[in-house]
Amino acid sequence: MKKILIVDDDPNIRDYLVSLLEDNGYATNTAIDVRDGLKIAKEYKPDLITLDLEMPGEWGPRFYRQLSQDNELKNTPVIVISGLSGNDYAISKAVATLSKPFDREELLNIIKENIV
Repeated sequence: MKKILIVDDDPNIRDYLVSLLEDNGYATNTAIDVRDGLKIAKEYKPDLITLDLEMPGEWGPRFYRQLSQDNELKNTPVIVISGLSGNDYAISKAVATLSKPFDREELLNIIKENIV
């Protein structure tokens, strides 16, 4: 079973993504901020990460920079899901950038295309 890490400070988004992804056959784990996300990513070794940009404390781009420096995690696909406008350029190497509210079918298709 493919594993997806959801990094988002909004409990409603986290809960929705967990339900959506688990209903579609993925295992999930969640993190509420950058520090938690990095710790869980190192332990959980997800096949894909969904990442919010705007969170309390440190923002998503910092998470991505730190992830990119980890040899075991640097090739993990990241999908940005954010409410910020103009977020397309925040993480240039993200496999996709979706704006909240996002289309569930579009997200599932992006995941299928990027999980090997």
